[in-house]
Amino acid sequence: MKTAINGAFAALTIALVTAPAAQAGTVGQAGLGERVSVSGRGVASGQDGAGMGVRFTERTTVTRDGKGQDGGPDGKSQDGGPDGKSQDGGRDGKSTLLQRRTGVFQFGKDGIAAWDISSRPGNSPDMPTDLFSPRRTIRIGITSYVSGGSYGKRLPQGKTWYRTDQDLTDASGQFGQIVNVAEPATLGTLLRSAKNSGSTYSGTVTFGELAAISHWFRTTLPVRADDKTTVTFKLTLDRDRHPRRLTTSWAATGVVNGGGWEGKTVGVETRFSGWGGKVTVKAPPASAVSTKLASGGK
Repeated sequence: MKTAINGAFAALTIALVTAPAAQAGTVGQAGLGERVSVSGRGVASGQDGAGMGVRFTERTTVTRDGKGQDGGPDGKSQDGGPDGKSQDGGRDGKSTLLQRRTGVFQFGKDGIAAWDISSRPGNSPDMPTDLFSPRRTIRIGITSYVSGGSYGKRLPQGKTWYRTDQDLTDASGQFGQIVNVAEPATLGTLLRSAKNSGSTYSGTVTFGELAAISHWFRTTLPVRADDKTTVTFKLTLDRDRHPRRLTTSWAATGVVNGGGWEGKTVGVETRFSGWGGKVTVKAPPASAVSTKLASGGK
């Protein structure tokens, strides 16, 4: 079947191949176009709202005085003990689950054109009830629709969705995945400085560097405590050289300075599937949507 190639991803392939050679041990100029598949299969969007994209699942943990995701002394992550809690290798060997998210990105000719993301809380005592209560965010073009969470409590009777042109990724996104490898510029930045072992690439990037090149990051964290905060990442590719698994971790105080977040590390694991598969992102029924919110909860 004939497929269309996303112009933004094709441009990224060129950018990677022509990037300046990196230092020894990093992913340099030679072979970048062959190492990573960034064009995917077709990403053209149809008139019925269906298009091509990628699906993902995600989990966020918080660790006190530890290294967070994949950061234990043995480098292993243990998920789901007898009590259902997450153990992710912090200094004390444990971390608590902050939230889980699932979603899809739909691609257009210039990159990500729409998404549909659902989140639900974990078992962490650190989670504010309103911030991490179940919710769903749909973004199509420049329009966002949010259901649940603190927004749900402020909607008029009979309405379940709030519509806004405010630039939103997900209402609880500040503790979700802040590094989006479905963005060509972001993926390119990670790979140019990463060290690789087989199909796994690892390295660091700062909040400030992400803010300079990533619309997703700027939208997810419009207000940050410290742009010098370092994000440690590990990216694994699948057999077709598409991103399969991404783990990131950073000091929580880079996002929130104070409020009991001192000495805590946020870790996020994102798993991707179905690159180039058909996805559909549709707006909610107009009858369920409101553009107004009450000033406080019900």
